[in-house]
Amino acid sequence: MSVPLPESDSEDELPPAWEERATNDGFVYYVNHHDKSTQWTHPRTGKMKRVSGDLPLGWTKHVEESTGKIIFLDEKTQRKSYTDPRLAFAVEESAQVGELRQRFDSGTSALQVLHGRDLSGKVALITGCNAGIGFETARSLALHGCEIIFACRNETATKEAIERIAKEKSTAGQKCSFVKLDLASLESTRECAAQVKSRWKHLDMLILNAGVFALPYSTTEDGFETTFQVSHLSHFLLTTLLSELLDHTSRIVVVSSESHRFSMLTKLSESDLSPPPNKYWSMVAYNNAKLFNVLFAAELARRWKTRGISVFSLHPGNMVSSQIARNWWFYRVLFALVRPFTKSLQQAASTTIYCATAHELNGLTGLYFNNCYVCEPSGTSKSKRMQQSLWELSEQLVERVAK
Repeated sequence: MSVPLPESDSEDELPPAWEERATNDGFVYYVNHHDKSTQWTHPRTGKMKRVSGDLPLGWTKHVEESTGKIIFLDEKTQRKSYTDPRLAFAVEESAQVGELRQRFDSGTSALQVLHGRDLSGKVALITGCNAGIGFETARSLALHGCEIIFACRNETATKEAIERIAKEKSTAGQKCSFVKLDLASLESTRECAAQVKSRWKHLDMLILNAGVFALPYSTTEDGFETTFQVSHLSHFLLTTLLSELLDHTSRIVVVSSESHRFSMLTKLSESDLSPPPNKYWSMVAYNNAKLFNVLFAAELARRWKTRGISVFSLHPGNMVSSQIARNWWFYRVLFALVRPFTKSLQQAASTTIYCATAHELNGLTGLYFNNCYVCEPSGTSKSKRMQQSLWELSEQLVERVAK
């Protein structure tokens, strides 16, 4: 339960027992001496700050030999300080949502969003990215220097996808790795997370892209309806298991759909999440799963806001021609008919890329995007009661299988 902060005439004034500090790379963080905790957001404003620019005239930075800590020296007075003198001039990183300018639109490709960007040193884990929109997301990031973890079920198809990238740019292919992930299995999800944590120490981007569409009724090895588990529950588990690899420089991107607006759910129970056969219809299951994506992203953004982690959900495009329609001939025909009028896979990947990399989104979280621009999700998806209920039910279901 959060404790109300003392009133203050200044929004930027720190509450009693709080201290402002900066990391070596200029990120400001806040220390609560009451409970010995730290967080990346200002305890009053909820915003992040960063120090930048040169040190004030006459100040120099050194490493203290006895402790290895960074120390700042005023050459004129010989006064030493562990506090960065630029802290007084730290600026807020986050723009106001209303200040965002639409730089791209529905016709923009993922590679156009990344024009001029160098992502060397960045690491992105993407689920279900050996084909379709996910592949174009991985390819675009890899061609700009990002290391890609292909978290996929089919090893053969994934290695073929990586080879396609390598043929286009050999250095990009060398930065791609396969990690087995079958989202229809919570055990596989745990094994994937364990392998990732053993090989990587930090994730800059966690992109939850995988999903299924128009499946006939089936259940997973864990006993849950497949659309629900693959599209939401396993992603929920994967994200929480990878928590320690994420920090204030990380972003989580959840690929949802405008279909979330067609969900008729107004409350959540276990049978709503994982319906029995007599209450199952594939399109309803898909719409509900997309609603769960937006609800999950919003609740995750709220819970992890003080960690400085940005969480976004998005709609990639309507009826984009990909393998997602492979499960029923009717949808294969329908998607083929509308293909000339819908986005290409490169265009469909653009909003994911924008959410994962755009500088202007620094410090923002909990937003929903369409055509590379923020927009309002459905009223249901903004229900805090629904958001919290989904989280709690998801925790219970995951814990039940673990026993």
